[in-house]
Amino acid sequence: MAAAVPNRMRYQFLLETYETERLKVVSVWSFFRDAELPVRPHPTDTRGRSVLEQMIHQCVSEDNWFQNFFGIYVAAPPLPDIQNCRGFIECYWEASGDRLQLLRYRDNRFWELEVPFFDVPRSRAWIMVRRIAHTAHHRGQQMAMLRMLNREICSNYGPTADTGEKVVYAYPDIGTLLEKLKS
Repeated sequence: MAAAVPNRMRYQFLLETYETERLKVVSVWSFFRDAELPVRPHPTDTRGRSVLEQMIHQCVSEDNWFQNFFGIYVAAPPLPDIQNCRGFIECYWEASGDRLQLLRYRDNRFWELEVPFFDVPRSRAWIMVRRIAHTAHHRGQQMAMLRMLNREICSNYGPTADTGEKVVYAYPDIGTLLEKLKS
C-alpha cells in the first residue's frame, strides 16, 4: 500500500483542485434564494440557462463525465429529490465527495490512460482539467447572475473588486455553509 502514495503524487494536484472546486460550487449556490431558481440572464431569452437549469446541468454533466470518462459510479443520485438550493447543495456535495474518495485510489496509469473524450482520445488527466474548467465556466455564469440580482459576491479565486481587493471566502467549510442555510 505504501507504494501507491508516490504513484498518485504526480496527479495529486487534480484531486486538490477538484476538492476546492466542490466548495466553490456550493458556496456560489448558497447565495441564491429558492425564489430565484427560475431567473434567467434575460427573461425572454431561453438560450441563457436559468439558475435551476445551471444547477441541474452541473450535477448531471459531472455525473455523466465521471461515469463515461473515469468509470466512476457513485450511489448518490445526481439530482436532489427536492429541487431547492439546499437540496442541490447537499446532493452535489455528497455525490462529488463520493467521487473524490474514489479518485484517491487511482494511480498514475489511471490518469495517463487515453479514453474517448467525445470523438477524440485524451488522457484522463487532460479530461479532469477540462472538467474543472467546465465547472469554473458555469460558476462564473452563476456569479454574473448574482451580480445581476445585485447580490454580494465573495472571493472565488482570490482578491476581487467585490471584496475590497482582499480574499474573503464565504465559508471555511461545508458545515458552516449548511448552518447558514438553516437560518
